[in-house]
Amino acid sequence: MNSIVINIGNTNIRFGLFDDDNCDLSWVINTKPYKTTDELYVQILMLYQTYKIDVDKIDKIIIGSVVPQLTKVVASGIKKIHNKTPIIVDRNTPSGVIPKSKQMGTDIYANLVAAHNLYPKQKKIILDFGTALTASCLDANGETLGVIIAPGIITSLNSLIQGTAQLPEIELVKPKSVLGLDTISCMQSGMVYGFLGMVEGFIDRINDEVQDQCFVIATGGVSHVYKPLTDKINIGDRLHTLKGLYFLGKDF
Repeated sequence: MNSIVINIGNTNIRFGLFDDDNCDLSWVINTKPYKTTDELYVQILMLYQTYKIDVDKIDKIIIGSVVPQLTKVVASGIKKIHNKTPIIVDRNTPSGVIPKSKQMGTDIYANLVAAHNLYPKQKKIILDFGTALTASCLDANGETLGVIIAPGIITSLNSLIQGTAQLPEIELVKPKSVLGLDTISCMQSGMVYGFLGMVEGFIDRINDEVQDQCFVIATGGVSHVYKPLTDKINIGDRLHTLKGLYFLGKDF
């Protein structure tokens, strides 16, 4: 069975083509500026043509969103293309995970669901390097142990650049040394090693609190920058949230 899974985030909308449980193809469009149903309809159709997706072979469309004003717009555009009503999943969708909070975002819930399905029988931490930086913890039975929400890395970087007169835009990459001698390398060190220290601190403090060594998964836009820099992250998977949305909508 082929499914299209759509994760509507504050910065990006990520699409994934699933063949049963495997995501064979993924692509991203910008969330902002917000688009009309007609604009999304045209943009999605063009991407389908680019990636040679046969609409008639898609059995199910699953949508998860943290941007309420876009949920209906995307759903309308998708329905127009597929002539099928998409499945909207959120924290109220039943799963093997116990969210324990009515305020939990769909993306955090999906991260927990994916971890529960893919890495059973152990406590897990999911780090999501998105618009916000989140750390979510789950036990082996699917019970949510808690969540941390911090400013996202790109969000913080953009704020730094916009709030200063002389700091330039930079590429988020590992600098050659911790101590920089020019503005760009100084900023790269602050953003990369500063947030790496925060992430490692989160992991250590969570492990201390739950009295275990959790299995750590990193996902989200800039997770690939931080995964190689620490042995505290066990695996990086930029499609982790999409997989969680897929599992939530799989049995509908």
